[in-house]
Amino acid sequence: MFNLAKVSSILMLGIFYVTYVLIGGVVFWKLEGHLGQKDISHLLLNKERLLKTYTCLNQEGLVAVAQVVQDASKVGLSLKGNYTSDGFWKFTSSAVFAATVVTTIGYGNISPRSTVGQIFCVFFALFGIPLNLVVLNRVGKYMLVIERKISDFLEGKTGRRKCTRFFVHLVSYLTGAVLFFIMPMIVFQQHEGWTFSQAIYYCFITLSTIGFGDFVADNNPEKKYPEWYSVLMASWIFFGLAWLSLLINHSIDILERLNSHFKQRWSGHKEEEEQPESADSGIPETQVEEEIKKPPITQ
Repeated sequence: MFNLAKVSSILMLGIFYVTYVLIGGVVFWKLEGHLGQKDISHLLLNKERLLKTYTCLNQEGLVAVAQVVQDASKVGLSLKGNYTSDGFWKFTSSAVFAATVVTTIGYGNISPRSTVGQIFCVFFALFGIPLNLVVLNRVGKYMLVIERKISDFLEGKTGRRKCTRFFVHLVSYLTGAVLFFIMPMIVFQQHEGWTFSQAIYYCFITLSTIGFGDFVADNNPEKKYPEWYSVLMASWIFFGLAWLSLLINHSIDILERLNSHFKQRWSGHKEEEEQPESADSGIPETQVEEEIKKPPITQ
């Protein structure tokens, strides 16, 4: 049976969540709404200019040309040079696509079109997504173990627990930000021609597995990418996901503790502190505590 404190806590959390989403919707609406209207007006104006310039092109012809452009973009064909470097389904790009499937990024820039390919994609994701979560969970745990080992070592030298742990966490976050955001941002700016803001935006959208698909690296058919580019991308996605998921799990743990704190204050008396819900969901931050206390058994 839920007591009054738990019901009130769930209700307040739900209200906060819905409010947060609605505020985000209002902000996006105000920031992007007028731009969308301008884009539509600009596109209609360009359409009229195109029809006036090429008088032999009617409405049906324009639709046919647009269909050719859309189909070309799906297979990686450059209409400027009328060539494609092995298309999107070369081995390296296919490997990156497989990585976006199991990590649930799903840009949407390419997708299997054959019936067999679509069925294989379903079963590949069905087993690949849990496997990816297990591997990322393990990698994230050992990332945190290394961080805690360094913290314990420095704590033994300095004797200051809180300051040492704060310093180690700060250095860890800054190092991860440089490795998985700053350095990739520079690489993408050079090889994709994006601005720094577009590159950093792409980095976060990718590593958070949101994957809008408006910006996709190694996807421009008019550019010839080096062979190591796809390998570097796959490695960056894997380790970046592990690091960012660890950072997000830290945030989840903080929110759980705040929720527990406000629930105690709402009940009006001090209750025994509950374990965060993330402990039952297999989050690296909570699981790693047992990992630190009891080292993994080596076979």
